[in-house]
Amino acid sequence: MDRRNFLKALALTGAALSIKETEAMTIMSQHFSPAPQNSKAAFDLVAVLGGEPEAMFRKAIDELGGIQKFVKKGQRVVVKPNIGWDKVPELAANTNPKLVAEIVRQCIKAGAKEVVVFDHTCDDWRKCYANSGIESAAKTAGAKVVPAHEESYYKTVTLPNAKSLKTTKVHQAILDCDVWINVPVLKNHGGAKMSISMKNHMGIVWDRGFFHKNDLQQCIADICTINKAAVLNVVDAYRLMQTNGPRGKSDADVVTSKALFISQDIVAVDTAATNFFNQVREMPLNTVGHLAKGQDLKLGTMNLEKLKVRRIKL
Repeated sequence: MDRRNFLKALALTGAALSIKETEAMTIMSQHFSPAPQNSKAAFDLVAVLGGEPEAMFRKAIDELGGIQKFVKKGQRVVVKPNIGWDKVPELAANTNPKLVAEIVRQCIKAGAKEVVVFDHTCDDWRKCYANSGIESAAKTAGAKVVPAHEESYYKTVTLPNAKSLKTTKVHQAILDCDVWINVPVLKNHGGAKMSISMKNHMGIVWDRGFFHKNDLQQCIADICTINKAAVLNVVDAYRLMQTNGPRGKSDADVVTSKALFISQDIVAVDTAATNFFNQVREMPLNTVGHLAKGQDLKLGTMNLEKLKVRRIKL
């Protein structure tokens, strides 16, 4: 069985990727530069494979210097997952609630004054918040979960470096926070091809219709030029949606891949996650147009060979 069919077989049987972690890590390593051996090195991107969401995040953030490097005592923090769909966690349409809860806990432990969680959902927001499991998990962990379904929650901002999306309305929680952490789920998307960290920014704006009418790929890159950039991008790939994204239809669309990617470089982390996704379903980087457009806007790099990348198997 070749590597791609191996991953698909695991998805169909429901087996955990950890059954053959060594082979899975080989798949991942094909798309990453060799990691420095010095554990104290300053890494640009960390990839973790084979653990539960909480354990993978704890290991990844430690490799980046700890959450206290990014979140300071007394700061207001936004944790922005994908909560766009009225789907249960097992269907991978939304970010894993266990990961969201762990990030909230870490921020509070670092001394955050307040941690806010929200998303501008596509389905009914109350159902999305509840059935995704994120509302309950975030509140239990100590976060304040706020709505985003009314235009009054948004304020107009200008994007001087953008090419198409010159102005847009952004949720006040983003504008008021000191730092925010972008926590997308890795999945296929019919229009954007991939929905990861850059695409997750559509959940902070009011008028998403403009994106779809005015060069979707460019607008996705444009919104990421906002001067309130995420301090961290944490890609949830515990389960990934390989087909019928972004909403999904059934568990046949889902692969249990048990991975996580984290970086301050939004283009790099989405490039790495797309390469990983490409082992499950063919998705060449040049088909995901917002990656190159983001690089052109100097949001980050698609050239992972230039970065210090840490790969970890749990």
